[in-house]
Amino acid sequence: MEHLSLLAFVCASIAFFAVSLVLVRQRRLTARLEEESALLAAKLTARDQALNHLVAVGLPQVMASPGHPPAAPHRGLLHQTDFARDLDAVTGMFASAADGIRSHADKSAKGTLRTMMRTVQSLANEQQVVITEMQRRHDDPAVLEDLLRIDHMNAQLGRRVQATAVLCGSWPGLQRQASSLDDVVRGATSRIRDYLRIKIYAEPNVAVVSRAVEPVVLAVAELLDNAARHSQPSTPVEVNFQTTHNGLAIMIDDAGVAMDAEELQHAAELLDGRRSVDVHRLGDPPQIGFAAIGVLAARYGFRVSVDSRSPYGGVRAVVFLPSELLTAVTREAPPRFEAVPAAPVLTSGGLPKRRRQEAGEAGEPVVSLSAPAEPARPEPSRQKAAGLGAWQRGTRSGRAGSPSASEEKDQR
Repeated sequence: MEHLSLLAFVCASIAFFAVSLVLVRQRRLTARLEEESALLAAKLTARDQALNHLVAVGLPQVMASPGHPPAAPHRGLLHQTDFARDLDAVTGMFASAADGIRSHADKSAKGTLRTMMRTVQSLANEQQVVITEMQRRHDDPAVLEDLLRIDHMNAQLGRRVQATAVLCGSWPGLQRQASSLDDVVRGATSRIRDYLRIKIYAEPNVAVVSRAVEPVVLAVAELLDNAARHSQPSTPVEVNFQTTHNGLAIMIDDAGVAMDAEELQHAAELLDGRRSVDVHRLGDPPQIGFAAIGVLAARYGFRVSVDSRSPYGGVRAVVFLPSELLTAVTREAPPRFEAVPAAPVLTSGGLPKRRRQEAGEAGEPVVSLSAPAEPARPEPSRQKAAGLGAWQRGTRSGRAGSPSASEEKDQR
């Protein structure tokens, strides 16, 4: 009987131990399954979050920042998983497709703009011919004043068209002789609206080589216009020159509002000119000045920079011309319009009096610039007209330049 009791006890103990073992294993299995289930749920949540981030942040960043891949989020559980690699592959394919579409759209837009600018530039040139002919035929001060004002507006229109065409891949379009830096800066000044505010100090005895004259004129004109538009109308814009061991710098200072760090960085990227500029990202209306300058600088070998170092609290723009683009000043025959003493020398309105050349001379009229001993104080509008006339005479020879071979080929 005792043996049976002992055997029963042993059997019961073994059964209890077995059941306990099964329960422990079951609990461990259950805990493991719960952990795996929680991990799977966390991974599913992480996938959902990664997809939402891709749609809401990643892909829009690709569209907004061409050439700059979006920053990958901290994916945690998805790190180095096939799903994460697939997301990166999708982002890369989307970026490539977006770049292709963007590039095609940019080329299409630039091609359309280039064709339009050729037409507008042709009309502006024809208009300039008509204006010049009318200036030769009319001596009435009121008519000349209006013609000079129209002439100046046409010069500004031509500059804007020229800059847009350059940004879209065209060449400046004028082949000019080597010109002194003073003539280059004054020629640029004649193409902006607030030309009377430009103060030029010193006249370096150096010239710009023929192939770079028109590009430098256009670049300086854009910088002068930018300086004048972003500063008070009552303040001057100063132009100074600084000779260096390997070239010469044209420094333009205004008294406007200084640029912040972000604006300076953006300007530096545009002025660098090493990468193509998307015309769709130049604002509304498009701000093409810095972008066009960057294209010219990269193409012709000069450098342009802007910073907040103007002594007047505004912005200083610097055009650096290396020695390769400079040459000695040569004294050539005077342009078509020259200063000669003649009487009467001024009209009653204060404008230069025109006279016909004598027989045997070239068939071009000559303007007398000699002033009377005590000229009458001109009215503001007349004074502006006289100033316009001076700028016009100073840049007449430059505007008469013929299209370069490259431009003629491009237009065909």
